Amino acid sequence: MKAKGRVFKYKDNVDTDVIIPARYLNSSDPKELATHCMEDIDKDFIKNVKDGDIIVAEKNFGCGSSREHAPIAIKAAGVSCVIAETFARIFYRNAINIGLPIIECKEAAHGIEAGDEVEIDFDSGVITNRTKGTEFKGQAFPEFMQKIIKSEGLINYINSN
Repeated sequence: MKAKGRVFKYKDNVDTDVIIPARYLNSSDPKELATHCMEDIDKDFIKNVKDGDIIVAEKNFGCGSSREHAPIAIKAAGVSCVIAETFARIFYRNAINIGLPIIECKEAAHGIEAGDEVEIDFDSGVITNRTKGTEFKGQAFPEFMQKIIKSEGLINYINSN
């Protein structure tokens, strides 16, 4: 399993209120949530993101409230993976549960910049920055997590078995 796309880069402590502002939580429709994804930190994100693009951030991505709306909005916006130095634990679990691939890798979080073209091999955990010709070693996804992601989330995975 692989992902490949252009990078949107953010710093530390990108919280769930920035990923999907609370004023939009009256909707649970993924497509509606996607239209407001990241708008309080990057008003042009939704205009510029394309299917397959990747978010790279530094420490504590997804901190704040425990709502699943945040990873749902990111995934529905077309993001194929989020790479960060660290993730808030509840965001990490919610992302996997809804089928959004995420990888912790400090070196990649600091060595990749906005606009870089990046490819991720989930089997090996290798993150390749095609723009700079550099590689980073993130953690490979265990087989069961890849199955959850391929099934588009935990509920679909459970229902298919």
